[in-house]
Amino acid sequence: MSTMFKKIKNIDTAFAYVRGFTMLIVLGSLLLNGLVLYMYYDLLGEMQDRIYVLSSGDVFQAHASSKNDNFPVEARAHIKRFHEYFFTLDPDDKAIAQTINKALYLADGSAKRQYDNLMESGFYASLIAGNINQTIQIDSIQILQQQGPIAFKCYARQQIIRSSSQTTRLLITKGALRQVSRSENNPHGFLVERWGIVQNKDLKTQIRK
Repeated sequence: MSTMFKKIKNIDTAFAYVRGFTMLIVLGSLLLNGLVLYMYYDLLGEMQDRIYVLSSGDVFQAHASSKNDNFPVEARAHIKRFHEYFFTLDPDDKAIAQTINKALYLADGSAKRQYDNLMESGFYASLIAGNINQTIQIDSIQILQQQGPIAFKCYARQQIIRSSSQTTRLLITKGALRQVSRSENNPHGFLVERWGIVQNKDLKTQIRK
């Protein structure tokens, strides 16, 4: 009888071990599943907070930042865009009107006065009549101060392309930037003001073959 009781006790002990081990496995599985679910929803939340931009078939993650975080880059990009719009001209009155209109969204009345002066002098009419197109390459942009009126100088080269020749010109302009609200027509949120041409002279002329 004592041997039987020992066997029963051993069986009860074995069942107790199995029960305890099973409970540990179940508890561990529940904890692991809970951790996986937590990590999944945490990652899902991060993914939903991110913005991705599709450009030329490639996907890039966009990072939110204030204008002050990237001030010099955005200021130079605005100045560059303004000059490219204002000085990139084709011998087509509608194309000229479109690019100048884009430029005037980025500047105050000082740019409009420069445009009016060129218009009155017959500059745009001569481009169209002579089938001349003009391009610009920005060499450097100096931000002279970042407090108060944001003064700048822009150094560039123009290419004046005629049917028989190509002229390279030095262009230096100066002005200031004022911060305004961003918009579709003004994505960087600056306005060029007190803008003027400091120097614009021929560097060389090449005969086109």
